[in-house]
Amino acid sequence: MSEQSIRAGGCLCGAVRFEARGEPTNVRYCHCRLCQKAMGSPFFARALFPIDQVSVSGETARYPSSELLWRVFCPRCGTRLFAERPSAQRMGIAVAAFDEPDALPPQCHMMVAYKVAWTCLDDGLPQFAELAP
Repeated sequence: MSEQSIRAGGCLCGAVRFEARGEPTNVRYCHCRLCQKAMGSPFFARALFPIDQVSVSGETARYPSSELLWRVFCPRCGTRLFAERPSAQRMGIAVAAFDEPDALPPQCHMMVAYKVAWTCLDDGLPQFAELAP
């Protein structure tokens, strides 16, 4: 896709919609405990975009999962959409929330030192015990 590409998505009930412009910085699976708990899932598949390339319409709510990271969700249906890091001007967007999630295949697994034991990682992607480079 070109630099001007726009990828859209939204929550389950449709009250929140978003657009991400351009290419993501990276697309990764995160297996850290904060992501597991925030997503209610063994991992968080997310596409990282600069905040200024993302626009959001509709009411959202947020919860600080750490001093540096806000979890952003739809207060109506509860869909967890974003992990926002204002200090770095970056936003991780849940890949499954995009209208076309297949267009954003993850490039690696990070924080696998914390993965749920029964999660089988046999997709051939690089794995990093902690943060990916």
